[in-house]
Amino acid sequence: MLNIYVCEDIEIQRKKLKSILENIIVMEEFDMELVMATENPHEVLSYVKQTEEVGIYFLDIDLKTDMDGLKLASEIRKYDPRGFIVFVTSHSEMSYMAFQYRLEAMDYIAKDQGDDIIRERVYHCLINANERFSSVNNRVQDIFKFKVNNRVFSIEYDDIIYFETSPNIHKVILHGKRRVTEFYGKIKDLEEKLDGRFYRSNRSFLLNKNNIKEVDIKEKVVIMVNGETCPISTRRIKGLREK
Repeated sequence: MLNIYVCEDIEIQRKKLKSILENIIVMEEFDMELVMATENPHEVLSYVKQTEEVGIYFLDIDLKTDMDGLKLASEIRKYDPRGFIVFVTSHSEMSYMAFQYRLEAMDYIAKDQGDDIIRERVYHCLINANERFSSVNNRVQDIFKFKVNNRVFSIEYDDIIYFETSPNIHKVILHGKRRVTEFYGKIKDLEEKLDGRFYRSNRSFLLNKNNIKEVDIKEKVVIMVNGETCPISTRRIKGLREK
């Protein structure tokens, strides 16, 4: 799923863009959700830091705050390098600045265009983003999806360090490179579902072999790339060596 964000300081324009996006999502049945429409760039950035979902960002350039749209986009790129950025602005002459920031913006939509033209440009942005995102995610074996409450999250296999059984019944904890998340599941089911990159070190731990730093045979622990340690049984050490 693609998350959509709007950051626009003028309320009437923010509401208009929000309405356009919601109508297109419903009409086209896109696997997208408008998760935020705000005037506060810090609010957008805070949310992006907490999610693994790829986003589409409709940003005004002049936000009349300490962080303009270009700076916000630059910060977003640190946490969502695959995200799609669209500038909706009265300052189209500043589009060259996005090249200096190396932001790889999808489009620049001028606010002084008619509503029909703006809607058409937004529509084509969503079509383009959906096609590109779907093409990448056709590598189903490289993307792990899980559900927390009513939200579905996606994370690339390479970003998963390990899974462990949670002390909370019927739950598993995912340790990723950028976040730790608990969700309903079983280690056994994950072992069957995931590919050969993942190795079960004991009854409670499932490790991503690509993210193993070293194995301490004497202490019977595996040291992961983030410095965390996971227990491993003697029998499983032998199996890990073979793999």
